[in-house]
Amino acid sequence: MTGTEQAEGFSAAERKAMKERAAEVRAASRRGRKAADDAAAVLAKIAEMPEPDRGLAEQVHAVVTEHAPDLAPKLWYGMPAYARDGKIVCFFQGAAKFESRYATLGFNDAANLDDGAMWPTAFALTKVTAEVKARIAELVRRAA
Repeated sequence: MTGTEQAEGFSAAERKAMKERAAEVRAASRRGRKAADDAAAVLAKIAEMPEPDRGLAEQVHAVVTEHAPDLAPKLWYGMPAYARDGKIVCFFQGAAKFESRYATLGFNDAANLDDGAMWPTAFALTKVTAEVKARIAELVRRAA
């Protein structure tokens, strides 16, 4: 293997995400941790993101918190996520996180967005228009 080839296994970005998740679990297990701490951590993580991810994440956060206020903001693998009863329902993944072409709005099985025998669980996100906001609002209301 040459120095430019990547060894099989996890990429540096994936290893970093796993370390972030381990830190999140440790922080959540501390006594006295409050939902306000989780919300502040999500806002801080969004503020750290480069543009255009930051703008997209801010808009997604605004839509989710307005239309699904019962979903609790929390970090999940270093990404803004929203949970019900401790289970992640949906999350935002910036394009820069894994050097992707687009950001992603994803939904886990706790979202119960089932629609027949096949349905989308992740959506590419390049811009948040009025139509996109309405679609996000519809999905998070159904998920909540």
